[in-house]
Amino acid sequence: MKLKLIVLTTTILLGSIVSCAQQSDYETDDFKINGVSVTHEANLGITVWKINVNGTAGKTIPTKVGQLDGAPVLGYVFPTNLQPTDVGFNQTEGIVALALTSHPDFDDTPLWDENNDQIFDNDGVIWHPHWVILHEDKRVAGGLSVKQFKKADSTVVLPPTNPGMPMYMDSPGFPVTTKGNTIKVVVPDYRMNHKIDFKYDGVTAFMKVNTSDDNLPLLGVYGVFSVASGNLSLPYQVKKNP
Repeated sequence: MKLKLIVLTTTILLGSIVSCAQQSDYETDDFKINGVSVTHEANLGITVWKINVNGTAGKTIPTKVGQLDGAPVLGYVFPTNLQPTDVGFNQTEGIVALALTSHPDFDDTPLWDENNDQIFDNDGVIWHPHWVILHEDKRVAGGLSVKQFKKADSTVVLPPTNPGMPMYMDSPGFPVTTKGNTIKVVVPDYRMNHKIDFKYDGVTAFMKVNTSDDNLPLLGVYGVFSVASGNLSLPYQVKKNP
């Protein structure tokens, strides 16, 4: 795991130097991290995950392009050292991350109606969470992508709340809120194997969907705007409240 993180850290930081300038429209204070925290509230059986930024968290959303191929995705992301099995996947190589995303061109939370309009497939722009497995991918400028698999692979296990895409992604439906400079998400203990002792980091990123080029990932990271630790070393530990 330590060697894997070193490789991913180098890849991300080098990739961000190249790619951030290309996504300058999104590289604002709304994605400049100045603090990150995960706090366990024992009396409620939950963890509260927060990213603080210099600007207004969640204010900047992607510009709609009108189709799935090339659709932009913005994210506030918590890379962790949790195991894939802790969040409902089979054991596989990669980094378990909780990503809070917005993307107006498509909806990948078919079980949830985030804007409460009784339509379940029209609210991708509303900030919402995904568990994902990230792995190194040199085909994209940001150096990472969500890990894919072949649909026929019977060894793959996904949580029942997954959106039906051939990659390690879940749409768990946890509540996400934005207020001022903070974006936060609440995760019940039982939805991550009651793990409350783990390490994490905070990242803001630009991603993009690809459905037309077999040489590119389905969902790749094309720009890294900010890393809470500065080096993706996952230095932060869960705070505990009684």
